[in-house]
Amino acid sequence: MKRLLLIALASLLLCVASLPVLAQEDATAAVVGDNNAFAFDLYREMAATTSDGFVFSPFSVSLALAMTYNGALDETAAQMASTMHFTLEKTALNRALADVTAQLLQAGNAEATEYEPERRLAIANALWGEQSFPFNADFLAQLEADYDAGLNLVDFIGAAEAARARINTWIEDNTNGLIRDIVPPGAVSELTRLALANAVYFKSNWIAQFEEDLTQDGLFTRLDGSTVSTAMMHQQARFLYLDEDGYQAVSLPYGGGIAMEIYLPDAGTFETFEQNFTPDGLLMLRGSAAYGPVILTLPRWKTQTDAPMTDLLQRMGMTLPFTGDADFSGMIDTSQTAERLAISRVLHKAFISVDEHGTEAAAATVVLMEATGAPRPQEPFVFTADRPFVYTIVDQTTGTILFMGRVLDPSQEA
Repeated sequence: MKRLLLIALASLLLCVASLPVLAQEDATAAVVGDNNAFAFDLYREMAATTSDGFVFSPFSVSLALAMTYNGALDETAAQMASTMHFTLEKTALNRALADVTAQLLQAGNAEATEYEPERRLAIANALWGEQSFPFNADFLAQLEADYDAGLNLVDFIGAAEAARARINTWIEDNTNGLIRDIVPPGAVSELTRLALANAVYFKSNWIAQFEEDLTQDGLFTRLDGSTVSTAMMHQQARFLYLDEDGYQAVSLPYGGGIAMEIYLPDAGTFETFEQNFTPDGLLMLRGSAAYGPVILTLPRWKTQTDAPMTDLLQRMGMTLPFTGDADFSGMIDTSQTAERLAISRVLHKAFISVDEHGTEAAAATVVLMEATGAPRPQEPFVFTADRPFVYTIVDQTTGTILFMGRVLDPSQEA
């Protein structure tokens, strides 16, 4: 059941990332198309690596890695751009993502009216940086300006667990408590230099809600042909729908142009549908969709996914950024340190709950950057003056020796 329903959330988040910007300037439309292309690539990789249902937010992953991309140079940047479908140069990408984010927040937040329910959408970005590390000021300013991602100084070197707790608390606070402990124990260490994070939270009722007293147990057919009894919601209302050869689709609106789109392949064809499903098949882009009465039966469901994003991105071709040969010198004030940075992990969690009233969903992404060119923390040098020694008092600016002497027996006083 969960496997079939994963399409619903992917569609929801793609709708959120696309609907408000279809008529915007070319750069904004381009970044939406690029993000949706990445979403489908990532969906296919996730589908190939698990037999379970899943949920993820391609928009969250894109924002976190777009921030990271700002510090990447040369082949490292090229590999990230290829995997993420970043076709715009960095300045245009940043501005387009800022524009999309602003439009999403406007569409996704509204008070209840006679015709539409209350909607809440939150999108937040933040950075946590090692307090002793010299970051590139231009890099930080760019992320502050275009992503509203301020830098929080932490002590990764001396108090990594405390820093981890701060990141997790921020994620939890910005997802209404739905995403917890995204950074697991041991994920940050004395070598961590930067964490870049995004959080997305959405909650809204349906415009056309289901009546709870119409919900009753029904059979849901799994991929292997077996059936399971689950709570099935029922209603008849007018929706945008599509009846194509091989599948049906329906769009359930929340208001503000945001909707959940559900794609239902013909029985026995789910895997084929997944393999052939592309952004061009999205209901919102199809001129053949009709609007009319629909007898709708839909299960209630909840899904939570801890996606193996590091492995997934590497499978998609983004390998260099995770190695010691990565070039993220755009993040660094290279005049102050010889350290190099690489991505150590990309963490992603997502959650969705769908019932008669509406939907609540959340996701978060954290990119962890680690020092690769620095030596391991040095063992302390031991100096025990328990035998005769020579000493000086010196002006270190000029090199002038002001006093000089030796100690042969400190127990003897003058």
